[in-house]
Amino acid sequence: MAGYTEAKEDHLRRLRRIEGQVRGLQRMVGEDKYCIDILTQVSAANRALQAFALELLEEHMAHCVAEAIAKGGDEADAKIKEASDAVARLVRS
Repeated sequence: MAGYTEAKEDHLRRLRRIEGQVRGLQRMVGEDKYCIDILTQVSAANRALQAFALELLEEHMAHCVAEAIAKGGDEADAKIKEASDAVARLVRS
């Protein structure tokens, strides 16, 4: 079971809202809206995606990583490395 399973509907709702923001950006470009207004909306969509990613990462660490650590061994080391790599990708983005 994935760490986010309990909040799956909340996550899907949030992603649909972000999808709506991106469609709004497409509409703004299609309607030749002012560049700064579009950039403002791009920033909002980016923040929404970052917030989603952080929440998902938190759930992953609380469920998948914690479970692997409890078991110990190579699986624990692999999950910690995987989570660390995910954090690094988020920081770079």
